[in-house]
Amino acid sequence: MSKFNINLHETIYSLSNALDLVGVDHIHHGKRVAYMAAECGQFMGWHVQRLDDLLQAAVLHDSGVSKTQVHARLAQFEWENEVEHCEIGASLLSSSRLLSHLADIVRHHHTHWSELKDMDLPLEVKLSANLIYLADRVEVSSQPYISGQTDILLAKEEITRKIVDKKGLWFCPQLVDAFLSVSASEAFWFMLDGDHVDGYLAIWLSNCRDHEIEFHELRELVRVFSHIVDAKSPFTQQHSEGVANLARFIGELFGLRDIKCEMLELAGLLHDIGKLRVPDELLEKPGKLTELEIVVMKRHSFDTYNILKPIKGLEAIALWASQHHERADGSGYPYHLNAEKIPLEAKILAVADVFQALAQKRPYRGSLPPAEILNILQEQAVGGKLDELVVARVKVNLHECWQAATMNTDVPRYKNERITETIC
Repeated sequence: MSKFNINLHETIYSLSNALDLVGVDHIHHGKRVAYMAAECGQFMGWHVQRLDDLLQAAVLHDSGVSKTQVHARLAQFEWENEVEHCEIGASLLSSSRLLSHLADIVRHHHTHWSELKDMDLPLEVKLSANLIYLADRVEVSSQPYISGQTDILLAKEEITRKIVDKKGLWFCPQLVDAFLSVSASEAFWFMLDGDHVDGYLAIWLSNCRDHEIEFHELRELVRVFSHIVDAKSPFTQQHSEGVANLARFIGELFGLRDIKCEMLELAGLLHDIGKLRVPDELLEKPGKLTELEIVVMKRHSFDTYNILKPIKGLEAIALWASQHHERADGSGYPYHLNAEKIPLEAKILAVADVFQALAQKRPYRGSLPPAEILNILQEQAVGGKLDELVVARVKVNLHECWQAATMNTDVPRYKNERITETIC
């Protein structure tokens, strides 16, 4: 099993950029929360490792939010079922050995201090969770002013009053006092600008050296984000996992080296991470997309590249993932590459993506059986869309490809109305 030399901070930070896309326009939320929480933690003299865990948990605290409809509720100071996304996020982080130590912090980042203080948890966890809650509510209250509607300095007293009003109830008194101290300066509020926050966290990124991570650990980390993507719609559950399984299997059929097959699996898990920007209603629309909706949908592979490209060591994965909608005749997107410029791995990923999408039930059709899928793949190969050699390997191994794409040992035997479509 291969090892990947990567910077863990850089990887978490870059992948967390995908969480910003869920809000469409409300970006940098996690980063601002991380900045404010870190400033308070430093003021209280927390040690370096504790601050590091705090920053990681803060940038990932909304990992339980996939849907734009749910994200819209985050802008409210309080709402019903606000802890639901906390439980989802904690469950996801628990599935990764590299992130599991952050799970309880994320699980309780909306738990009121009046309840949290008596829970059977380490004090450091309780304070970190509550500090993220406090910073989260400050960020939400600041959002209208950060976007330029009003100078934030004119609103800081109102924002501060909201926090003080919840002292001892929602927020630990010690944390509120720390916030009041660090937020007394104008610089604290000016730093909430997106560019300034990025600069602040760049220092944090520079403090972590590259180190070797086992493939299975990196896969667990990547799966956290693929699950966030696939949870946007009930129609895309396990899509990324299925694409990853099939892409790796096809890579093995071509005799690619183990590390290339592992990289293909990671690319499959991450290929749709840019879809977090796509509004829920587009993914679940039962009818044909409008021209404008198609344009919105087409952006996702470009967003995927921009999220992944800063991660040193995953450059090839970023390229392959971003090219899964490129087509051999140059009609794909977002780069309009032709067959000669599309690497084999991206061609494999494209076929795996189409195969798995056709095998899944979607709002506009039922799932298709293997033979029907193969017919569509062959038509697209003959038409200059998909790579003929890749489709030929699928044809010879159709049963196994179905199992890989659907994680199902039983190949269904049924007829379905013939559908030809462009897979977004």
